[in-house]
Amino acid sequence: MRRITLWAFSTVAALVLLFSYRTSTNSPASTPEAVATAGPAPSGSPDADGSGGTYDGSAVPTRWGPVQVRITVADGKITQVEAPVSPADDPADAGVTKGALPSLFEQTLARQSADIDAVSGATFTSAAYQESLQAALDSAQLG
Repeated sequence: MRRITLWAFSTVAALVLLFSYRTSTNSPASTPEAVATAGPAPSGSPDADGSGGTYDGSAVPTRWGPVQVRITVADGKITQVEAPVSPADDPADAGVTKGALPSLFEQTLARQSADIDAVSGATFTSAAYQESLQAALDSAQLG
């Protein structure tokens, strides 16, 4: 009887340890839902006649760092797009972000909206870019 009790206790202890073991120590710092939270309010500097200017979207946090979009508007059209804040300086994500941003910029200029496709392999960056872009568009009263 003593052996059976010891065996059962050992088996339960092993199972508890097995199920509490974490397989990865590099877990994400945020979930996709947390990425959707925006940073500070967007800002802009419209031209005197109100037909254009430069507008900043909010800084949207991602797992690797924030993404912020800046658009330049002239005659109601987006003429230039840049990302003054992005995780492109982080060595762990630099290749992904630097590869994704040109495609996101090109789509923004072509579609003139935040309704753009995510870049494969840069899902979090793409989602944050779209959210910041939409904030900039709202600030510019373009959509």
